[in-house]
Amino acid sequence: MEKKVIGRKEKITLPELDLKSVWAKIDTGAFTSSLHAEKIREEEQGGKRLLKCEILMPGHKNFTGKTLVFEEFKQKKVKNSFGQAEVRYLIVTKIKIAGETFSAEFTLSDRSNMKNSILLGRKILRDKFLVDVNKVNLSKAYRKNL
Repeated sequence: MEKKVIGRKEKITLPELDLKSVWAKIDTGAFTSSLHAEKIREEEQGGKRLLKCEILMPGHKNFTGKTLVFEEFKQKKVKNSFGQAEVRYLIVTKIKIAGETFSAEFTLSDRSNMKNSILLGRKILRDKFLVDVNKVNLSKAYRKNL
């Protein structure tokens, strides 16, 4: 597959999370992608461990207030933006960007103090995209039904 050029911010869709055409910051300095989540908790239900949370922030135009439930998740140690190690929940979900759809890993973290609720790291970008840091929303040229 030929690599597609994307900008420093792009509109993406996370169809399994009911998020359509939301802005994400492209961060080539981060390895793992991150999604803002609040009220993150594990609960037992019917003998299964479930991860529950709300994504995005109240006030974000795509915030639904709906509690999402994940049956498959794990915990991963990551370095935060300050270089400190912390343990975060990690989920796998589909992402649509620049006309491509594939599974991607996202850690869940409180990004309320950050400018962007969604961050895409190198792991998602590798072998698929080149980043033009001077531009935004270049993926619109590739999008169909996003």
